Amino acid sequence: MKTTQAEIEAAQADPVASVDITLEKPFKRGDTTITTITVRRPVSGELRGLSMLDLMRMEVDAVHKVLPRITQPMLNSFEVAKLDPADTAQFGLAIGDFFVTKAQRSGSLPA
Repeated sequence: MKTTQAEIEAAQADPVASVDITLEKPFKRGDTTITTITVRRPVSGELRGLSMLDLMRMEVDAVHKVLPRITQPMLNSFEVAKLDPADTAQFGLAIGDFFVTKAQRSGSLPA
């Protein structure tokens, strides 16, 4: 099932809707050097076939599988496979933050 524009816009309405990642090791795509990638909060349909636990644990295979679904400019699987480990870690941390609730971010959870 394809993600609709309305679902993407709803996800982007959240204060942590997207994160800009400055690549440790930029790469070329044609004549353009890609230095920054925006990672946006995934909607449920974009998580199909993935384990949320694996994403929260920053499992490389899970991070690699979801990145083409939630990046702008969109990374293809070849580009994802060639990412510097530091960049993969940055993406993993950003994705993990999308699973934190507003209450957890604000520290307002009951003790």
